[in-house]
Amino acid sequence: MTASPSERAFERVALVSKPESEEAERTAREVAQWLERQGIESVGEDDLALPERAARCDLVVVLGGDGTLLSVARSLASPVPVLGVNLGHLGFLTEVGRQELYPTLVEVLAGRYKLETRALMDLVLERADGKRETFKLLNDAVIAKSALSRIIELTLSVDGQLVATYRSDGLIISTPTGSTAYNLSAGGPIVDPRLPVAVLTPICPHTFSLRPIVVPDSSTVEVTLDTQQEKVFLTLDGQEGTILAYRDTVRLKRSAHEVSLVKVSGKSFYDSLRHKLHWGE
Repeated sequence: MTASPSERAFERVALVSKPESEEAERTAREVAQWLERQGIESVGEDDLALPERAARCDLVVVLGGDGTLLSVARSLASPVPVLGVNLGHLGFLTEVGRQELYPTLVEVLAGRYKLETRALMDLVLERADGKRETFKLLNDAVIAKSALSRIIELTLSVDGQLVATYRSDGLIISTPTGSTAYNLSAGGPIVDPRLPVAVLTPICPHTFSLRPIVVPDSSTVEVTLDTQQEKVFLTLDGQEGTILAYRDTVRLKRSAHEVSLVKVSGKSFYDSLRHKLHWGE
């Protein structure tokens, strides 16, 4: 989807910087001053909580890295466009680097950009005692044992159909966006982010024949912990999570919410793979 100046006029921009990063905070102040010179109001992090700020703005600019963008994506309550600025090293989600920031903003404010939608997943954690917790994720949900635990058992079903009982160090349920994160390190496939799928990748399975599988993201993926007396964690996007107990069940499905990432560089997903994974170099 391509936007033009007549389709979207930017009047207010929310700025989000990486927590406890002096560089990100300094850059946010500079961007706020630059936007003011363009006649555009900026909304900083001291004004309102992010969901409320984003709902009042036409654009969210995230200054940090992929981790900062992931936390923003999970908390947004409105489909406002998000521009990620990478102030770190390797980033698949953040669109531009620090040196490209202002030329990119010029292009975006002129309407010369595209929006690329990325799917979120809804996760419901149903405890064995019936209590429920809900989460959102953009990259992945990881169920994994602690460093000192033995192999754990997880029962996996898709749309109510039993797939297998995994004896492994854990299981990764990844979106296409997250396929280049932990999923890739665990031997899972790289997935084009436009595909409506989820990837289920076991972590160090006891049985070699248990391989990663790809399912429609419209399916309900259900994982139940069948191991007692081992410490097992559920982690969302590598940033938030909780401890699982025996017979706790995790259910995931594509969310009705999406994230709209601003794209201006002209680089494709495959260009990013070649550059960031050093293919052919």
